[in-house]
Amino acid sequence: MPRTVLIVDDHAGFRGFARRLLEAGGYAVVGEAEDGASAIEAADALRPQLVLLDVFLPDTDGFAVARRLAESGNGAIVVLTSSREAEDFGARLAGSRARGFIHKDDLSGAALESVAGAAP
Repeated sequence: MPRTVLIVDDHAGFRGFARRLLEAGGYAVVGEAEDGASAIEAADALRPQLVLLDVFLPDTDGFAVARRLAESGNGAIVVLTSSREAEDFGARLAGSRARGFIHKDDLSGAALESVAGAAP
């Protein structure tokens, strides 16, 4: 049974791109969200196993959303993503509640499996 994923990004084009990549990699994309508030709602409603979460959202940042998801106890593994390099986030990334980080250019099912430790 494939692992379920919620994709959170404010750009519809990237969400569609990520959906195609992850579905081709064996994941089941169960939903998409465009901002932090809808990400929290969707994660609560859909209970995905993984959340691919953009760092920069229009209403908050991915670090705050990752913290709220962890505090909610829903058990989703959060992987942050951005078009910026991981080094740009320094200690914020290291101290975040996310399992890891994938640069948007490096996104694939295999990269998500490697970071999240979750095979589809």
